[in-house]
Amino acid sequence: MNRRANAKDEVKPHIYLELGKLVSSVGDDMFLSNMHQFINTSLAVSRVELSEWTVDDSQSAVTDVQLLGYAGTELNPQMQTVCPTRARHRNDHPLVKRVLEANDDLLIHLNARMKNNKDTSFSGTSHQCSLVSRKANRCCVISLHRPQADKDYSLQELSFLKYLSETLLPLSVRHASVHRQYRVKSGGTLTSSLAAMEHTQLQREFNERLSACDVVLSTRERQACLEFLAGATVPEIAKKLCVKNSSIETYLKRSAAKLGISGRHGLAKWMIGA
Repeated sequence: MNRRANAKDEVKPHIYLELGKLVSSVGDDMFLSNMHQFINTSLAVSRVELSEWTVDDSQSAVTDVQLLGYAGTELNPQMQTVCPTRARHRNDHPLVKRVLEANDDLLIHLNARMKNNKDTSFSGTSHQCSLVSRKANRCCVISLHRPQADKDYSLQELSFLKYLSETLLPLSVRHASVHRQYRVKSGGTLTSSLAAMEHTQLQREFNERLSACDVVLSTRERQACLEFLAGATVPEIAKKLCVKNSSIETYLKRSAAKLGISGRHGLAKWMIGA
């Protein structure tokens, strides 16, 4: 656990390469894996869980919790899930009260000796940090775990995670929405056809962002940007478009200049409006 979180102004450029992969995987099975990898480029997290909570304000209760996925270390007796999927856990889980009180995005830090609403300790838990976004009666919860034997999150790391939440939460809300729509339609799991639909959605949203910024890109510039946002490398884009690597670099640099961003690494961040 030697890696330290970078300050906001010290974010390494390669983090945006991982961000591009994360953006392009919204709605498919690789989303949580890509999120785990994205976070771990800056600080160590053993396990990432994403869940969607349904809240009934009239009853001051969480009525449903759907675990949308996880990545990283498998759960063990020393790493208790922060997601209270069982109904009997929803009334006294230490995170529930905080989620019910949420009116805006927030970060909740729970140490390895969590207590429930009855002030009873949960033994054998992990250090946990949860990023929460609430929209109407739904809450999207990103839970980050570290084994109890490891160091807890430092103030610097918590500050950095709060900064990352500005990017992670909107993407997670969209991912949860895709899952919810698909469950309603078929009750199944996400397929490659849905992933293809998400790629089309990425293209549509990219075009909308361009229109909002009143920016016009050439066909090649647009293609290079979309492939880059989808997680492709410069050589991969060059091969697909049948041009030289240097040409792709030129397309990305010209696009960056038109968009007013700092190099191609700012493209993914521009895409989500961060």
